Amino acid sequence: MGKINIEKQDSVKLYKIRKTLDELSKKSGRGTELITVYIPKGKQLHEIINALQQEQGTADNIKSDLTRTHVVDSLGKVVQRLKLYKKTPERGLVMFCGALPPEGGGPLGSEVVKVWEIDPPKDLKQYLYRCDDHFHVDILKDMLKDDNLIGFLAIDAKDAGWGLLHGDKIEVLSQTGSGVAGKHRQGGQSAKRFQKLREMELTYYFNRVAETTREYFIDIYPIKGLVISGPGPTKEDFINGNYLEYRLQNMIVSTIDSSYSGAEGIREAFSKSSDILSDFRMVEEKKLVEDLFREINSHSGLGAYGLKEIIDYLKNNVVKTLIITDDTNMYRVEGKCKRCQNIQEEILELPQVIPKKTEYANNPCPKCNAMEVEANEQDIVDYLELLAAKTGSGLEVISGKAEHGNMLASLGKAGAILRYNPGHVK
Repeated sequence: MGKINIEKQDSVKLYKIRKTLDELSKKSGRGTELITVYIPKGKQLHEIINALQQEQGTADNIKSDLTRTHVVDSLGKVVQRLKLYKKTPERGLVMFCGALPPEGGGPLGSEVVKVWEIDPPKDLKQYLYRCDDHFHVDILKDMLKDDNLIGFLAIDAKDAGWGLLHGDKIEVLSQTGSGVAGKHRQGGQSAKRFQKLREMELTYYFNRVAETTREYFIDIYPIKGLVISGPGPTKEDFINGNYLEYRLQNMIVSTIDSSYSGAEGIREAFSKSSDILSDFRMVEEKKLVEDLFREINSHSGLGAYGLKEIIDYLKNNVVKTLIITDDTNMYRVEGKCKRCQNIQEEILELPQVIPKKTEYANNPCPKCNAMEVEANEQDIVDYLELLAAKTGSGLEVISGKAEHGNMLASLGKAGAILRYNPGHVK
């Protein structure tokens, strides 16, 4: 039994990819003119460039003048960007390009060609080129699914439960009763006969549990490790009896003494398995939030929450680790004067972004009174990442749907563990 080897992922990078894909999923072209290109790792870029240039030639046959122009321009833009690479990135490359209406919409012919480049989170193994009325994002979305699955089996002589740890949640799959009689004597049977019957029932129950475990954790969910828990010696009897299929037997990473079996036993086993699963993302998130709450509740001065306060601490190099949920949906809106470079800014929720940009753009600069204010928006995570990079602070994006994300939501969806107590600085 040992520690599960799980590749760590960059939570900020995954957040950005997920947000970009959600944005691209909502876009549609006026015709079949949106370009999707998946370039697998190891693929020679000159081959892709040649293939796309041939597609440009084929696009000349498109009857609609506007669609033809958009497709040719988009393919040309992709080729230009590919020529900037010396070789295919380590994990491959995905590009989306197309002519899309300006923000807020616009008449036919007002479309602007935009391009997105994404470094895939895992090795990309397939080549794909599509020219369609939408972007093909499903392959990348599948890559974002956490394939680091850990199985849980909570068993005793009365019942058993199966659970799955994946991504940001622990899920109870099912539970079953054993049907095994208790150890006390019943119905005047002789002790030996009763014990024999009980052993037969237990063997049948163990075989049934082993079969269900194989179905869940080999056939349906290909797990990377198996944690077995339960009260008393039943779990050891089950393991030592070699009821499990050999692949699962080799995947057992720990046995945990717990007070419960079944569904309750699954949750209890997870709470007791932090050391074993220390590299697993959900456990990482759990520890981050627990550490934050510990600092806040102990009044050490090392825990902070509230975006405005955290941003101030970030700018002053006080933050050690900043934690934010992936469903915060906040943006920094900036109004920058082109004449005097004065900057106005506010952190707002999405519905307030466009009205605030309009306000900045339609009003004079408060410093020089010039009507030359340019308004822009920036996702809050992008903004926090820039601030954190300047001071060497850590930034972690956690799931807002998980239990510990809900805990952080009670603090405004963002918190920070500080390097020192700023209240003690003289």
